[in-house]
Amino acid sequence: MIQIYCKNTGTSKSFQEGSSLLDILQEFEFEKPYPIVSARVNNVSQGLKFRAYNSKTIEFLDLRDSSGFRVYMRSLCFVLCKAAAETFRGSRIYFEHPISGGVFCSFHKSDGNAVTSDDVNLLRQRMQEIVDQDMPFRRGEVMNEEAIRIFREHGYADKVKLVETSGQAYMDYYMLGDTIDYYYGRLLPSAGYLTTWDVELFHGGLLLRMPDRHNPEQLCPFVDQPKTFEVFSENLRWNVIMGLSNVGDVNHAILRGEAGELIQVSEALQEKKIVQIAEEIDRRFHSEHPVRIVLITGPSSCGKTTFCKRISIQLKACGLKPISFSTDDYFVNRVDTPKFPDGRYDFENILAVDTKTLERDLLGLLRGEEVEVPEYNFTTGRREYNGKRLRLGRNTVLLIEGIHALNPKLTEQIPDESKYKIYISTFTGISLDNHNIIPTGDNRLLRRIIRDYNKGAFTARETISQWPSVCDGEEKWILPYQETADVMFNSALLVEFAVLRNHAEPILASVPKNCPEYSEAHRLLKFIHYFVPVSDKEIPPTSFLREFVGGSSFKY
Repeated sequence: MIQIYCKNTGTSKSFQEGSSLLDILQEFEFEKPYPIVSARVNNVSQGLKFRAYNSKTIEFLDLRDSSGFRVYMRSLCFVLCKAAAETFRGSRIYFEHPISGGVFCSFHKSDGNAVTSDDVNLLRQRMQEIVDQDMPFRRGEVMNEEAIRIFREHGYADKVKLVETSGQAYMDYYMLGDTIDYYYGRLLPSAGYLTTWDVELFHGGLLLRMPDRHNPEQLCPFVDQPKTFEVFSENLRWNVIMGLSNVGDVNHAILRGEAGELIQVSEALQEKKIVQIAEEIDRRFHSEHPVRIVLITGPSSCGKTTFCKRISIQLKACGLKPISFSTDDYFVNRVDTPKFPDGRYDFENILAVDTKTLERDLLGLLRGEEVEVPEYNFTTGRREYNGKRLRLGRNTVLLIEGIHALNPKLTEQIPDESKYKIYISTFTGISLDNHNIIPTGDNRLLRRIIRDYNKGAFTARETISQWPSVCDGEEKWILPYQETADVMFNSALLVEFAVLRNHAEPILASVPKNCPEYSEAHRLLKFIHYFVPVSDKEIPPTSFLREFVGGSSFKY
């Protein structure tokens, strides 16, 4: 007999060796507002078919947990792949990126014709049949050589490349009926668990709709994001031009000694975009209704500060005189900062910023007045005035950087024609393979872990612990305004994960196995091992990555 401690109940029970999580779940009574879809076993994510042969600590999860949500999403993707393969023989489906409450997929039929609403109805019907049959997901494990043979036999060149460069001895694969596929994490026990989903025609492809994590019985609300979609599409077009559709392609290029060139091209594309943005600001600065304020925002660790530095250089090259400050300097004093119900400070809340004082100062600057602006002392938690004075001169443009920069409450009295709005994020445009997207937040989380650790601000465990509340704050205070931007900028590099791997591995390995944060550290470690590592020696000192790994020529 083995002992199983259930974190959901805080109790232990005895079980036979080899009991599955499904068997164990039945013996523990606790409130289950939504179906259980996965579990953490000794702080490692596992599917419900996992069998325990030793004593374990188990926490059962539903879709509200990010790990459980990923299990659900991967399983739903597999059902769509199977439906597409059976309904349209010879077709190919590519999962590209999350957007609009779902995942965008490009779908290529063997006859070359465009996807129609009738095609989508056929796919939806076959998917529902698979769900109604409660078809089981079955996992197999084989040596790498056998995995390569299987995937090559099924025409999965993308998966062959990934396995060839993974450096692993064994690989998992999954079966759904007679359909085989690969997913880099666990799946549900069977398709019957997939109760909330839809598939729709979207931008010439498909949008696979996902449940709302906060209310899993409903679909995630659809939000039209044409500008975000175009940024992803632009990135994908460049990847295709370079012949790099997935991580396997990038790994092979690195092994051929092309890492330096990939870095140079990625940096050149970003600089080209920054030049275009600077020239547009210059054009509008000299228009009938001149732009005087540039608002720069984006989620945590997207590279806002480096972008502000680099756009300043290009604006100077246009003949303008940029001056800048951060909305962080207008934080209210720490004692006045809003708090979460558990007593923690809610720094992402718009009420954490003294919007009235900030807007008063902006209006004064626009009138040509000299204004003393504050500097926030993060050690004392107080806003201080240390004699820093600003005045907008004849060719001066003001850059304002911060997570709330696009929130209309910050600049509601300032005419729209005086503002130019920029949204920055890591729009990860490459996938592990055709059926495994990379979560866009993984770039930023790894960046933040590395920067926090190197600066001595937080351990990896502490950063991971804070991340869910950071993401919740972004969802509430930043993402709703991203489509109002005049332009979006992608700060992710094509070889970013390959470069971050060397920095992240020892830091993630320091997270203790006996803490809840180990689950995410373990996932990230497994994930970055898919990338052939690249030294950062060829990353230029002005790169966005330098803000996080160190060695930047900018002063922060």
